[in-house]
Amino acid sequence: MYDMVKDAVNDLDAAFELSRSKKDVGEIVDAVCGLTRDEAMKLGMNFKRFPLGCDLTEIMVGTCASDLEKIDLLGNCIISNMLGASIHVCAYAFADIAEKYGMKGLELLREVRDITDVPLDLDHFGSYGAMRFPREITGCPGQCYFEGPTSASQGCPRGRIHSRLMDKEIEDAPEMEEWVKLSSSVAVNLTSAQGNEGHAAPLEEAQNVAELAKKYGKGLETIMFVGDGYDDLITGFSEALKMGADIFVLEGGPFNRSPDRLDNFARAVAMARILVPGRIVATNGAYEDECRVGLRSGLNAIITGFPQNHHGYMCGYSLGTARRGRFGMPRVVKIMKEELENGNTCVPIQRPELEALARAVKVVGPENVYPKKIGQFPLGDAHWPVISSTPIYDKVNVKNTIETILKGVKGDSVAFLGGRFVSWAAAKAIDGEVDEIVVSDIDPWVEKATVEIMNGALKSTVLGAESDDAKAYRNSETTFITSTIPAVVEKLSQKFEAAKTFV
Repeated sequence: MYDMVKDAVNDLDAAFELSRSKKDVGEIVDAVCGLTRDEAMKLGMNFKRFPLGCDLTEIMVGTCASDLEKIDLLGNCIISNMLGASIHVCAYAFADIAEKYGMKGLELLREVRDITDVPLDLDHFGSYGAMRFPREITGCPGQCYFEGPTSASQGCPRGRIHSRLMDKEIEDAPEMEEWVKLSSSVAVNLTSAQGNEGHAAPLEEAQNVAELAKKYGKGLETIMFVGDGYDDLITGFSEALKMGADIFVLEGGPFNRSPDRLDNFARAVAMARILVPGRIVATNGAYEDECRVGLRSGLNAIITGFPQNHHGYMCGYSLGTARRGRFGMPRVVKIMKEELENGNTCVPIQRPELEALARAVKVVGPENVYPKKIGQFPLGDAHWPVISSTPIYDKVNVKNTIETILKGVKGDSVAFLGGRFVSWAAAKAIDGEVDEIVVSDIDPWVEKATVEIMNGALKSTVLGAESDDAKAYRNSETTFITSTIPAVVEKLSQKFEAAKTFV
């Protein structure tokens, strides 16, 4: 396995083979631990390339804290919505704020859902619904993040444990499924399995919540510590896969206790990129230097926050400066732009990218996307089912879906301009009805990988056009522009007037 992983550092084709091979968690962790930091970063970025992994970079924003006023929470949510950033719902804080106003937490969540359309990411949720904590937890000043790994490895510096106000939780238990129905994704914490029982709910409770998320088709995130960078990661990844996780969330900061913490943060991200089923790797807590090496190693998302929200200081600040009250979002955005400004997509993604993704899912049909596969590769990543559980999905319009536009398409040759997931689904829809499918993509490797995946899964012959849209258009009876970005579609439509479009 080490040789296979080592080859994948410098060779995308080797990474492609590794991606579709059967993987053992222990072997992957062992192999990546043998790489240098630079090698781990290159490997992780290879697995952030389409179709090996999701290539988007985003922020998820914690908008709430127990001591905020309702108007501030709602205003924070509106700002996040304007930016197109997913709202990270700390369920205990929603419940605490609601209680101050004589409301139920669920009522406040409904109010937020009514004024926003971006994904809602539900966290701090247990077997009875929103977790409820005493004041010493909800008002925690973040001493472990301020003091660093030594304090965290000895337990909470303030001596608290993960205590709960169970009477309040049980009282609201009848509402718990409604919270999940309103959400787009649900996060569970696996750190109790990593030997950190004082920091999280028991593993059985996480399993219960995970089953509920799956029941309603929501994305499942699993949170784990980097810990010692080896055994703790094997445990975290193994439990996440057993639970059916779509997204891996790595917490560093004081919970990265490895001797070479930046090397091991980079390696942890690279390991996660190879192993994660939904192709998305995030962090919910990482010092500034960890954020930087993580982004260079293939991180998709950083969970950040408004002032008073705990994610506001847990990501992007440093030992000795990370403490409650910080406003992490502007800082995290700046760090992202410094590290990834030369990427192919907007960093971080904003409303236009979110709307394009929603259109793509509407074109393909949510019933056809991840975790459904074409050959050995999922059609889409974990974003695809998550976006269909949002109002933004209901709001976007498309001119055609695959079902409507491809009905009755037959012939010798059909071309798809764009080699990404929409073309995969479209090719599958007409498989066997046409002799030849031609794919053209601006990225030669994306085109090559798409052709190889389709040829392994479809009856029709699939050919590449050497990234030459004009050649694909000339040599086919019918051409489809598969982009769901209106400006791109308009530009291509002007060049290829007879081509059909989805948006």
